[in-house]
This record gives sequence, C-alpha cells and structure tokens, in this order.
Amino acid sequence: MTGMQVTLPSPDRLAQARVLVVGDAMLDRYWFGSVERISPEAPVPVVRVSREESRLGGAANVAMNVKALGAACTLLSVVGDDDAGRSLRELLRQQGVAAVLGTDVQLQTVVKLRVIGRAQQLLRIDFENKPDHEVLQLMLADYERLLPQHDLVLLSDYGKGGLTHVGQMIEQARAAGKAVLVDPKGIDFSRYAGATAITPNRSELAQVVGTWTDEADLAERSQALRRRLGVAGLLVTRSEEGISLFDGSGQLRLPTEAREVFDVTGAGDTVIATLAALMAAGMPLRDAAPFANRAAGIVVSRFGTAAVSHAELST
Repeated sequence: MTGMQVTLPSPDRLAQARVLVVGDAMLDRYWFGSVERISPEAPVPVVRVSREESRLGGAANVAMNVKALGAACTLLSVVGDDDAGRSLRELLRQQGVAAVLGTDVQLQTVVKLRVIGRAQQLLRIDFENKPDHEVLQLMLADYERLLPQHDLVLLSDYGKGGLTHVGQMIEQARAAGKAVLVDPKGIDFSRYAGATAITPNRSELAQVVGTWTDEADLAERSQALRRRLGVAGLLVTRSEEGISLFDGSGQLRLPTEAREVFDVTGAGDTVIATLAALMAAGMPLRDAAPFANRAAGIVVSRFGTAAVSHAELST
C-alpha cells in the first residue's frame, strides 16, 4: 500500500490524537546580516547583523511539529534557570504548545546560534554544559502522571542528558499500552529496546550497524538490528535518498520528495513528529511513513526549523 492510496486523517480526528513528547528542548537563535568585507584581523567574513530571531529547537521543535499537524501535544522537558530557558518558555506559550518544564539550576539551556550571511549559514555556535546528574530524574513523576492522558509517547533524544532513564520510560509506556517512537542518539541503541519504532538518520545507523555495501546489505543489517531490539519498525532518514522503513513486512523504500533542498535543519524532527501525530490518530506505521517522507520534502525547502500543516500534507 502506498501513501497515495491512504487517506490522511481528518483535522477532527487528529485533534483527538494526543502525543507526549519527552526529551531535550533547545533554543535555536539566528543572527541574519550582510557580508560586505573580509576582516583585517583574520581571513574571515565580517557579518553586519541586522536581524535576530529565536525558534524552538530539539524536542520543542518536535512538539511544535506535532501541534502544527493538528494533534494535541504535551512537551515534558527540563531547562536551565537562565535567559534562554525563559525565552524557550515564552516561545512555547506563543506557539500554543502545552509544556511541563522543570527548572534545573545546574543546567545551561542548550542554545544553537547560527550566523547567516548571503542566505547561507556561516557559523554555528553551541552553548551547553554537561550536567553531572540525570536532568529528568525529578520529572519521572510528571511522566507517570501524563502517560495515561496521551495515546503515544515520542522520545526525542539529543544526547544532552535528558533521557538517561529512557529504558524505564519505554517500559512504562508499553506496559500502559502506548506506542513509543524514539529519535535515537549515540551508538548504544539497546537503550531503546522494546520501543514501537526508532528513526535514526543515515549516519546514526551506520555508527551502530557499520557501513553497508548496497541496498540488500542495508536491509540485512537493519532487519537484524530491528529484531535484536524487539522494535516493530526501523525508519531510516537518508537525506537525498529519501527514507527506508524496515518492519515485519520487509522494506518500504520511499524516494525523496524534496523539490529543492534549502536547509535540512529539523527534517528529522518533522519526520518523527508526523509519524507520531498520524499513529496517535490510528494510522499504522507503514501507512504513515509516506506522509512523513512528504513532510520532510516540504520542510527542507524552508530555512531553519519549520513545521508542516495538515493542509500542506494533504495536497
């Protein structure tokens, strides 16, 4: 069955779907400016900044993408007691994303600052620290409280310390009969065993299963990993090669639908958010995958983190 033969859930149906997004929330900042000369101090461009913009990043961007499709969404995360954390809270409020955010005074809210000149990214500066403790430990009680109120759990792991207890969260969600989607990070995917599906990108998968020689080799390695982890689906985002879904029915290969790739920032967030919204509305993973691929094709044609609406996805 292909995506063209499957009907997108109606806005009314999606409005009844409830997704709980858990993970590392970030603040994306952009400095836009003009580049007219090279610095006399070093061979680098001088950017005269004329505009600044802040956007939701990380798990917060995932939550915004779920909401943009019309599904109900709650973000569970932890931020620092700093200006970036307060900006993140305000952006979530402005976007209408329901959030349960803890505050950790030892945590520096992750900020990714991108300097843009001549319509291209010149530099990215990351502000973050590595906490010496589990930052979501104090939020586990909130997780247990929120779990029954949602249809599906989306765990957005950016390796920033927010999902050290991911195995426990997966176990609790599955015991409650909830589907669990995971955007993984790192080389130890055994942490995500028992989830419904995981969505690594091409390079993340290669770090775990090794470099494949051809499509058949990729399928063999991916299916072996899927069975070892006990997950129903392994969906690999492959940039210009589209996406591939490996499940119990075999492989579903979907070529990219991007007409023009402008910026791949946040494309993986859009893919898993689309899957989550549609699956929470009752659509099987294999039917939802083509719509997630279509959403990725739309979002990479835009600058920075962005979201796709139901109307855009249905055309």
